[in-house]
Amino acid sequence: MPDKDGFEERLRQARARHGVDTPPGGGQLPQGGTWGFGLRAGVEVVSALIVGVAAGWFLDRWLGTWPWLFLLFFVLGSVAGVLNVYRLFNPARRGPGPS
Repeated sequence: MPDKDGFEERLRQARARHGVDTPPGGGQLPQGGTWGFGLRAGVEVVSALIVGVAAGWFLDRWLGTWPWLFLLFFVLGSVAGVLNVYRLFNPARRGPGPS
């Protein structure tokens, strides 16, 4: 269907003028800018550590194996947090942003 009165072109120009569109290949950071990006990275690491430590602590208390499961899950939580941040910063693995 042909474009009526150049609507698509005017829409594209208006979106670019108001900063709604990001240039192709640019805008590597997710919505929220650098502060949001850094905050998300910190939350990813801390939350993975908290979950790992809590799981290890509860399993150790339940099974009476202190401190082995605590240490194991601390390491697993640390690895999970670092992997989450790696995925966050690795643009090759990141899918397309919100439409």
